[in-house]
Amino acid sequence: MSTTHREFFGDAERDFRLTPKLIGELERLTDAGIGALCKRLFAGDFSHKDICETVRLGLIGGGEDPQSAANLVAVYASDAPLARVYPTAVSILEAAWFGVDEETEEAAE
Repeated sequence: MSTTHREFFGDAERDFRLTPKLIGELERLTDAGIGALCKRLFAGDFSHKDICETVRLGLIGGGEDPQSAANLVAVYASDAPLARVYPTAVSILEAAWFGVDEETEEAAE
């Protein structure tokens, strides 16, 4: 079982992962504990910052350097329709919360 989510984002397949330290940073930036943040996003009661920071920090945890992650979010998330970015943020949080069955991920590829 993994906590890494992989999907096409921007111009390439990318890994997203929220490590414990990045979860702490996400909590600080969104002023919400991880449980409250998951509840907000899963219920569709989120802020724009909630989804953008989840994606940015997920990219960093997945191996992108912080500047590249910020640039990717600025180009492909910040001005994108919410309906396109929201599922990515939810998938990142689901991977952190529930885990990802690696066999299922490989079969999807």
